[in-house]
Amino acid sequence: MENIKAYVQQHKDRFINELIELLKIPSVSADTAYSQDVIDTAEAVKESLTKAGCDLVEICDTPGYPIIYGEKIIDPNLPTVLVYGHYDVQPPDPMELWTSPPFEPVIKTTEIHPEGAIFARGACDDKGQMYMHVKALELMVQTNTLPCNVKFMIEGEEEVGSASLAWFVERNQAKLKNDVILISDTGMISNQQPSITTGLRGLSYVEVEVTGPNRDLHSGLYGGAVANPINILAKMIASLHDEDNHITIPGFYDKVQELSAEERAEMAKAPFSLEKYKKALDLNDVYGEKGYVTNERNSIRPTLDVNGIWGGYQGEGAKTVIASKAFAKISMRLVPNQDWEEITELFSKHFVSIAPAGVTVKVTPHHGGQGYVTPIDSIGYKAANMAYTETFGIPAIPVRSGGSIPIVALFEKELKSKTILMGFGLDSDAIHSPNEHFGIFNFLKGIETIPLFYKYFVELSK
Repeated sequence: MENIKAYVQQHKDRFINELIELLKIPSVSADTAYSQDVIDTAEAVKESLTKAGCDLVEICDTPGYPIIYGEKIIDPNLPTVLVYGHYDVQPPDPMELWTSPPFEPVIKTTEIHPEGAIFARGACDDKGQMYMHVKALELMVQTNTLPCNVKFMIEGEEEVGSASLAWFVERNQAKLKNDVILISDTGMISNQQPSITTGLRGLSYVEVEVTGPNRDLHSGLYGGAVANPINILAKMIASLHDEDNHITIPGFYDKVQELSAEERAEMAKAPFSLEKYKKALDLNDVYGEKGYVTNERNSIRPTLDVNGIWGGYQGEGAKTVIASKAFAKISMRLVPNQDWEEITELFSKHFVSIAPAGVTVKVTPHHGGQGYVTPIDSIGYKAANMAYTETFGIPAIPVRSGGSIPIVALFEKELKSKTILMGFGLDSDAIHSPNEHFGIFNFLKGIETIPLFYKYFVELSK
């Protein structure tokens, strides 16, 4: 452990500067205007893996953005850890809410990060957390402490559904063979209390389109005589929840697994202040499904949310029209046992069925993924807990995340491997939002902790 800390302290300024250079490249996979930047980032990741000590690094073509594959095989008879991460980032919008430009990284101190945090799009999700693994490999190679084989698979489409990743994994199962998969694309409770994410929600993401008249109409001449698609869409969306915020789609809850009172009690041990939660979000109260507390609503229960809604005139001033069309984007977070394709079909049938006469409805599925649960009695979980315990001084708490990483279920299906989610971000790091950031403490602590996972995983595997 002392050798690890000494190496990190000696090289920490370089580690931070390297990450800052990576964050300067605007690798926004959702916008084709950034296509070359995404490619440039793939090249930068390849170079960093080569310098860190991988014996083989490849930029692998896919139907979409490339996947970087790297490996350091020291003995085929030893266990192999497969590290997954992504180099693409979310769009930075809305730009006006950033306190500093999203692709001009700066270090600022905050109440939570008195030692400083790097503010930039992708700082926490996932360039900063992915780069911890690259530097952890460098540390183990340079100190001659790498105890097993390691492989890297870093993709460029996570923020748009990872379609090419599924294509790649299905075609490269032998190359990707491993004993455990290690991912840092989640968070932990606090800088004082580490946690390991043991559950992820699945996802179904759709876009809906409601069409009325064949053109925009004068609201004075036609108002009240024809169906207004925006009014209709609002009513349809409102009907998707009842007065208890229970989702009304028939069959939606059929496969939802209810956790036992004992499991819910274990979850409740995680430190949580409802007042601090509300204060951090400037809320006067929380909102959600009746019968569940906040930390259950955002982790073990399925949800349905409108992510965007538009139609009609949205410019300055007034324009009295009845729009021909109205649109919305809707996401459903799912719990293990709910199949995302089945839920997408249930939603589509239901949404079309509740449309009144006078409009037509089109539902376009975008992407989705299955939920996932990691058993806490697995070797991988135990190794991660031992690593956290050594670097933080206290054991990690198992938690279920409200987020979705659809590729985790894909990995288990195709590679027959369990995934360990060792996140070092915090809820306050504003991922997907303006002013995303990642604490210097968290970045360096990750580089310290990851090598210990390798150590304990090998020891427990004997």
